[in-house]
Amino acid sequence: MTQNKRIGIYPGTFDPITKGHLHIIQRASRLVDHLIVAVAENPGKGPLFSLQERLDMVEADITNLPDKGCPITVSSFDTLLVDHARSKGATCVFRGLRAVSDFEYEFQMTGMNARLAPDIDTVFLMASDKWQFVSSAFIKEIARLNGNIEQFVTPQVHQKILDAFG
Repeated sequence: MTQNKRIGIYPGTFDPITKGHLHIIQRASRLVDHLIVAVAENPGKGPLFSLQERLDMVEADITNLPDKGCPITVSSFDTLLVDHARSKGATCVFRGLRAVSDFEYEFQMTGMNARLAPDIDTVFLMASDKWQFVSSAFIKEIARLNGNIEQFVTPQVHQKILDAFG
């Protein structure tokens, strides 16, 4: 008897990837047979890092991630998330939740995605209390104002951020 491979996708802009993202990736990798971390091009957000830089940071951090539950690959997309998920054979989308404000946005997005692709489920993973207040936007703002962000990102991402802000 052959089982279908469970493929999940964890999308985001990852500008930059944080330890909070990595914690969600690690947990999601234990729930599927293959996890795809999908980096959104998302020029509307005005990312600090280019798409290629973000892909490189994500790939480097995943390579060093301990206790992966399944193979993890990285892709980029500039389409609807559900279209990208379908193109990769994914049947679920992982989303991290930090606070009530995240839930409101995610609830709306999940409703739209369910209408567009009822065959793709959304799985919410609550951020651990250690990472609940960490966001890429906060990381960039703290770094821009010369604050210490070392505890929130990996050393290689930390250096990239320092380089970006001179």
